[in-house]
Amino acid sequence: MDWFTDRHFYLLAVVVYGLSMIYSLFLWRKGFRQDNRVSYLLLLSAFGLHTTAMVKRGFSLNHCPVTNLHEATTFAAWTIVAMYLAVGLWSRLRFLGAFASPVLFGIGVFALMPSLDAGHSPSVEVASVWTSLHAALMSLAYGAFGLSSVAALMYLTQEHNLKFHKLQAIFSLLPPIQRLEALVGRLLLAGFLLLTIGLAIGAYDLARIGDSQSYRGDPKIVWSALVWLIYLGLLIMRWKFAQRGRRFALGAIGSFVFVLLTFWGSNLLSPLHNPRAPTAPKGPAQAALTQARNLELATRGSRYLLMVQRC
Repeated sequence: MDWFTDRHFYLLAVVVYGLSMIYSLFLWRKGFRQDNRVSYLLLLSAFGLHTTAMVKRGFSLNHCPVTNLHEATTFAAWTIVAMYLAVGLWSRLRFLGAFASPVLFGIGVFALMPSLDAGHSPSVEVASVWTSLHAALMSLAYGAFGLSSVAALMYLTQEHNLKFHKLQAIFSLLPPIQRLEALVGRLLLAGFLLLTIGLAIGAYDLARIGDSQSYRGDPKIVWSALVWLIYLGLLIMRWKFAQRGRRFALGAIGSFVFVLLTFWGSNLLSPLHNPRAPTAPKGPAQAALTQARNLELATRGSRYLLMVQRC
């Protein structure tokens, strides 16, 4: 047995995420009164294992590893860790890892389900550059949304401490709630911009498909548009109607929970993103077009066989 496959590296990464989650429980009990370097180093180690797993999977596929639910989920979790490691360079924001570890561990355990890592059919066309770029930007957007929800949870914790445990809030090393609120807003804005660009590239890539009309009403496309509208509403609520503080934090958390709960279902129901999904019954015009194409392919095949026989 090969013990150095991408699955084994990812399993090790999930184990380290679990260790970071356990250590985070001690930080919670101590009221975040000591620096979070251990948790940061644990997540950095898990990030190295996670990156190795993705690189090995990418080289085995010769393109960006986002071709099934397992790969899309691991890519989204990887972006959350990468963004946290960048933000965590500031010691006052390093405690985001204590809030992110349980989320990463839960996503990691879910992604290990064998049914999510379906085999790649050799008949599936290799993803184009635009498709890979679309998938990467969408994953980065989900990573930004995930980290914003973690910052929002951190905001609610600090707000609760200020209301009921003032001494704990004073001695805590958590950043001020004003800075946390600004961080939630900036991460949401970054994720929204990435999501918008990713959807635009996906629309362009879909327009290049000859039979793109058949994908109208695709569950994943409808779901992505709904997610875009939800986060647009959150941003408008913040900057236009000055809805800040607790409501805005709860909105960021609730929106990402919605994404987590519906992401896999929308993929499973989408014939475009999941070729094994059941397709809707075709209308008369589409059925006639498909029949004409099949007839044309059969005619070409017959002509080719005839030429071979003459030779």
